[in-house]
Order: sequence, then structure tokens, then C-alpha cells
Amino acid sequence: MSGDWFSETLYPEFQQSLTIDDVLFEGCTAFQDAVIFRNSRFGRVLTLDGVVQTTERDEFCYHEMMAHVPMIAHGAVEKVLIIGGGDGGVLRETLRHPTVQTTMIELDETVVEICREHMPSLSDGAFDNDRADVRFMDGIKFVKETDEKFDVIIVDSTDPIGPGKVLFTDDFYSDCARCLIEPGILVTQSGVTFMQDEEARATYQRMTSQFADSSLYITQVPTYAAGFMTFGWGCHSTEPRQTPLYEIERRLAPLDLKTKYYTSAMHVASFALPGYIEALKG
Repeated sequence: MSGDWFSETLYPEFQQSLTIDDVLFEGCTAFQDAVIFRNSRFGRVLTLDGVVQTTERDEFCYHEMMAHVPMIAHGAVEKVLIIGGGDGGVLRETLRHPTVQTTMIELDETVVEICREHMPSLSDGAFDNDRADVRFMDGIKFVKETDEKFDVIIVDSTDPIGPGKVLFTDDFYSDCARCLIEPGILVTQSGVTFMQDEEARATYQRMTSQFADSSLYITQVPTYAAGFMTFGWGCHSTEPRQTPLYEIERRLAPLDLKTKYYTSAMHVASFALPGYIEALKG
């Protein structure tokens, strides 16, 4: 950070900067450096270790697509596991499905605390929901040792640097696969592919080794600069990803989600990949 600007440090040859109207939190958690500041265009902004994680203005582009694509594709979700997701946005979206119980495993309790205090609209009360079971512990250890089974697992991690690095390994994906009930679905944060192509390629390869169906799907998040945000997809069945548009619309109708990015059409379209991303699966 310099003067009245926050400059991201994710890429050595490319940088985006946001003006800082005022700093709401700045400090070190037990695991990473955290800053929350206010920006006139994007509202409140969370950064960890010099990288923008989410903003009030565009968070829905990420959280809605990460949660609803696997949940609607599955069609009968009862139990969801979130690894990471300390800002509470994915937890909020999973709990918009009224019969779902969500377990959230977050390593860094301070991230939850500062987001609840300074960015409460992201979780929108989700941390106090009776259907949320929030545990502060190591997600790697949890999936390796638990006997619990889930319909959907969502890995809402930071990039594969710092504390998030251990969530991008073959062993972790294998443990997640074991924790899923057929036709269980695993979805992972897999980077801005134009800049982080190796992350998406490695994600796809790991999914292919563990699941009957593997793929990537995309969303567009303005503050994740330089292209589409990519999610990894792994499923123990080939059917959920092929759910037709009319069936997605039928499943959505009673939920009345009033989403701002996710729609039935965007659900289907998100699996149509630009050539440079499709090529990573080759």
C-alpha cells in the first residue's frame, strides 16, 4: 500500500490498484496479513497478503456461481461442506436453500471476525443461522479424518500461496472425493485462467484422477482482473453437469433466489469455455 492507493501484489508483471477512502482494519492474523478498506466504486474491500479477496460491490459474481451451480446441478442437496470462505459469502448462498445444512471449516478465525464486523453484508447473518456449523480448524485435517459425508464440497480458498497452498494437492482432492456421497460434487477456486493457467490445468488433472466427471466452469468478477475466474468441477456421476436448462429452471422456481449473477441460462453457459481455457483440458 502506498499513499491513498492499494496496489495488488499477485503478479510480478501486472498490477491493479484501487483508491483507499479509509482503512477499516489493518493487521496480522495468525496466518496472514489482512486489510479491509473502503473504495468509492467497490465499497468495502478485503485483501489478504496483498491480494484482493472480495468486495461488497462484485462479490455476488463469485459467491453465487460457486454455490448455486453445484447445488442446483445436484438437485437433492442436504449437506454442504465449505472449506475456507471466511468472508461468509458462500455460506450465505448455500443457506438460501432452505433444507440444506452447511458445515464450514475455516482455518483463520480472525478473517471471520473482521468480516463480520466490517463487511457484514457478505455473510448477511449466515454465521448465526441454526443450519450453519462453523468450525475453526485445519480443512486438510478435517477431510482426512472425518467420517461425515456430504453432497457438495466447496473449496473457497485463497490462491495457492501462503495458507491456501495446501488446498491444491492430490491428497486433499482424494480426501474430498472420499467425503462425498454419490453423485457428490466438488467445486474449487481455480484462479483467473488467463494469468494462472497452470492452476486451472492442475485442478482439472486432479479432478480427472478422482472423479467420473471433471471439468472447469467460469464466472466474471470485475476485481479479479485479467479475465474469467475459473472453478474446478469434479463429480462422482456424469449426470449433474448435463442437467438440461428446463430442469434447472424447474429446480430454481420454488427457491425464488433473486440472484444478481446466477441464472439458469448462466448455469448452462458457464461450462462453455473460451478456447484458451478449453485447451487446458487437452
